[in-house]
Amino acid sequence: MSRRDVKKNMIAWLCVWVFLISLTGCGKQDTKADHMLRVGVVTYTPDDPFINAMTDIIKSNLKAKESNTMKVIVSVRSGDNDQQEQDEIVEEMIDAGCDVLCVNLVDRTAPSNIVRMARQNDIPVIFFNREPVQEDLLQWDKLFYVGCDAAQSGEMQGEIAAEYIKNHPEVDKNGDGKIQYVLLEGEAGHQDAISRTDLSVKTMIENEIELEKLSYQFADWNRAQAENRVSQLIDQYGSEIELILSNNDEMALGAVEAYKNASYRQAERPIIFGIDGLTDALEAVEHGTMQGTVYNDKEDQARMIALLTVALFQGSDIEGYGLEDDIYYMSQYRKVDADNVDTFLGK
Repeated sequence: MSRRDVKKNMIAWLCVWVFLISLTGCGKQDTKADHMLRVGVVTYTPDDPFINAMTDIIKSNLKAKESNTMKVIVSVRSGDNDQQEQDEIVEEMIDAGCDVLCVNLVDRTAPSNIVRMARQNDIPVIFFNREPVQEDLLQWDKLFYVGCDAAQSGEMQGEIAAEYIKNHPEVDKNGDGKIQYVLLEGEAGHQDAISRTDLSVKTMIENEIELEKLSYQFADWNRAQAENRVSQLIDQYGSEIELILSNNDEMALGAVEAYKNASYRQAERPIIFGIDGLTDALEAVEHGTMQGTVYNDKEDQARMIALLTVALFQGSDIEGYGLEDDIYYMSQYRKVDADNVDTFLGK
């Protein structure tokens, strides 16, 4: 066994031990009787600002549901972009006496091990943000999904970009009647990336914006990677780029940074649109370094995850929770531009 493997094993066992100690000796068989709700939240990476913000809200909402008759313990771990590691973390949480699992999958096509372990131990699973395929969610009646429709975000991004271009003809810097654009994609094969990419471009075309693609670049949802990709594109295309559509705000902000580092004045830069509604992106829209984003309502999703978690633990009826097919809760995206960004910033 390598030194790295030994270190990983030691960390894993330490986390299990800490979680077990936090349970104050309450075994799984006493779950309902001791009125202690133990929630395991497992994310795909520790490096996604949107997921981190959403996880913090989930924790706050769950802690707010504590009462004299129910205490809540929330343990948060990350799969570190490795599905096998995420599966192992879930197994550790189950062994430690977890009552409900909230899982943001590394690989949305590979929930089978998690589903199998949860079902064997009768532990409900709320998947969030990365939607498993329907066949997997239909394996058991204690599997749920909380998220948004990625297609809607792509359509909205295309709509706000098209509207901006119609109201600002100066976007077409070379006056050729076409908008030369770059698209920053989140992740190869990822459902949300595919939907956002296809629908944003399709919607702009349907809104009579003539487009010319210069480049598609994968940047794994990451700001630094996007900054690097866009810096290379600036070297290649210079001021030819008139529009950047990004699958998320982190990559859009990386594009903003690339132009800042290249010393482009704002009037020389392309217009830039993201998705998620991160605080940094909202501030960029306010300051004019981004022209718009699409708000991914993490507060609404976190609220529903907390409600479902408590209801499932208490055995309450969830019929009134607005779940589609008794499985899905889909939050609504919202458009953000300079006209309404103050609302989202709480001003």
